[in-house]
Amino acid sequence: MNDMTPIKTTIKDWETDQEVRWCPGCGDYAILKAVQRTMPEIGADPAKTVFVSGIGCSSRFPYYMETYGFHTIHGRAPAFATGIKLANPELDVWIITGDGDALSIGGNHTMHLLRRNLDCQILLFNNEIYGLTKGQYSPTSRVGTRSPSTPFGSVDRPASPCSFALGSGARFIGRGIDVHKNLPAVLKAAHAHKGASFVEIFQNCIVYNDDVFAPFTEKANAANAQLWLEHGAPMLFANGTRGLSLNRDELRLEVVEVADGDWQGAGVIVHDQTNKGIAQMLIDMEQSAGFPVALGVIYNHPRPTFERAVVEQERAAAEGKKPDLQKLVAKGQTWMVEKQPHEI
Repeated sequence: MNDMTPIKTTIKDWETDQEVRWCPGCGDYAILKAVQRTMPEIGADPAKTVFVSGIGCSSRFPYYMETYGFHTIHGRAPAFATGIKLANPELDVWIITGDGDALSIGGNHTMHLLRRNLDCQILLFNNEIYGLTKGQYSPTSRVGTRSPSTPFGSVDRPASPCSFALGSGARFIGRGIDVHKNLPAVLKAAHAHKGASFVEIFQNCIVYNDDVFAPFTEKANAANAQLWLEHGAPMLFANGTRGLSLNRDELRLEVVEVADGDWQGAGVIVHDQTNKGIAQMLIDMEQSAGFPVALGVIYNHPRPTFERAVVEQERAAAEGKKPDLQKLVAKGQTWMVEKQPHEI
């Protein structure tokens, strides 16, 4: 986990004096409050915390956190975050991004940060639309999405943020909902993971894509459409009356009915967050096929971090050597210019 000396703060210590400027009703407000509530609970230190963002509605986030912050350029937050972490590995780095920022122009940067396993938290706000630039379709927009750039409906197959992350080598993948009470728990788990933690947050854009997630986020639908995962616990939903079973012949998940709480008899499997194969199946579940949406910590299987390897490599290279600036300057192809310049 992130080795930080816990200090006592309150939510007020993490709030800035800046006016929060998102559209009224935007899900970003709820995410901001969830993060601000989480920081004191994990013992974070504002003086050792950095929020980095790219371009998009979500990218105003650093202005509203009483920490160090960088509002950078489109899609390049991972590059800035990598430089920050390598310059000072003791800093706690959070990347705030959106589905367009991270998966379109920034897709390449996001992929390499994940495969390198830089120790940071990546919060991807997914509203399946370009909100800041007035509602064009994004990499995660669904087939048929009508927007200024797809007036007849999008024909693109949408990208799956969590599937992208898993395929890029991410070792921690989580999902949450902007207004859900469980979001802070997902954030805490992401922070406790030593390495690149990727969290997709379903975020409602009230102006350009309102209620796109309602089939599983609305209160009337939540019980039957949400599966909140817990390591070592059975994969149950619908108030324990339904669960997920593994068809071992066809290697796919199936929804099964659970009678009288006998989940074992129904063949419901227990969540193992270190199982990459099951994680991919959970990510790929489709509501249209009768599956719930997998939420919480989907995959968590740590490995050594990028900055740790870089620091160790530099330490080994410097061992037994004395700093000599003159020798460094003279190293390689050097020569003395002795001829005097021509007189004018």
